[in-house]
Amino acid sequence: MSAVDADPRYSTHLDASDLAVPEELSKRRLRTRLAVALGLLLAVVALVTLLPGLAGLRHHLANAKPGWLLLGAALKVLSGLGYVAVFRMVFCRRMSWRVSYEIGMSELGANALFPTGGAGGLALGAWALRRGRMPAAEIARRTVAFFLLTSVANVVGLILVGVCLSVGLFPGESNLLLTLLPAAVATLAIVGALLAGRTAARLHQRLEHSEAGGGSRHATFFWKVMVAIADGVDGAVALLRERNPLLIGGIIAYLAFDVMILWATFRAFGAAPPLAIVWIAYLIGELGGLIPVPGGIGGVDAGLVGTLVLYNVSITSATSAVLAYRVIALWVPALLGAAAFIALRRTLRTESSAILECAPQTEMDVIGLGRVTVGPPTTSAH
Repeated sequence: MSAVDADPRYSTHLDASDLAVPEELSKRRLRTRLAVALGLLLAVVALVTLLPGLAGLRHHLANAKPGWLLLGAALKVLSGLGYVAVFRMVFCRRMSWRVSYEIGMSELGANALFPTGGAGGLALGAWALRRGRMPAAEIARRTVAFFLLTSVANVVGLILVGVCLSVGLFPGESNLLLTLLPAAVATLAIVGALLAGRTAARLHQRLEHSEAGGGSRHATFFWKVMVAIADGVDGAVALLRERNPLLIGGIIAYLAFDVMILWATFRAFGAAPPLAIVWIAYLIGELGGLIPVPGGIGGVDAGLVGTLVLYNVSITSATSAVLAYRVIALWVPALLGAAAFIALRRTLRTESSAILECAPQTEMDVIGLGRVTVGPPTTSAH
């Protein structure tokens, strides 16, 4: 348990009026995003089916081996469980595993449906902390730390795979521009993040000066963002230094199982390229997910296919594997996230009812707070 999670300030009296459901859990918003994602998927299917010149691709897709696609779906579930483990270790170790799964998997579903780059789902983690009376600065720090921790395996993996390909330890591409250059860029990203963390104390001083009247509103906002990033880097490094096997295992599982989905979809349509090529193409191509469309549809597809072709994979094989991968990567978390979301809303309703019925000084588990003492219901107008 982290020091913040153990802080008695977060075990407090509350009543049912404190349990407002966030807008991110709105059924209307999720239905809209599901409809948009489905529409985009149908548009891709229509293009593949109707456009001339894609007969080879259609033949490839029609001869998929279902067993490999099912394996890909199972790998996506395992990747999601890794995400849940990281979520719990960063955001709230006081929550039960059931509630951690409900929020974490709901986040994954939101990441599949909301742009950009997985940021949409992080709002759920922030909401859980707000319910726990955590200060806004601490929420920002943990959100940044979580984003960095779920990205660190990608960057480290790019360095390792790129270097090993360049020296011939892994079979595949040996062109230094396609191996060492991406590894060098990833190394610079790590160095830049660590340097950002070391500026935290200086940035706090600038923020205090700006808030004291030495800067404009825009300048204060800018320094708040910079402080959150620097503190988030420090928080991520501190969590890694714990060497908690659950956190480390979750980080690795979240990435590794997701990469192996792409390998499985290649096998579904025939032979797969060398595993190192699948890894480096995945790690570079996934940057297309930063394009602000639900689930990165289009951006990730083009990024992955283009990178695989760059590494001498045939365009037909690459397109077939990537399309199958994207269907799995979008719809498995969307469906699991929808089920988790329904369970989470049921948990919230149960919480609210229990608090309304509780006598003063009753103890119970509350999302974002853990074990708390419940105060009597109030008549405040909310």
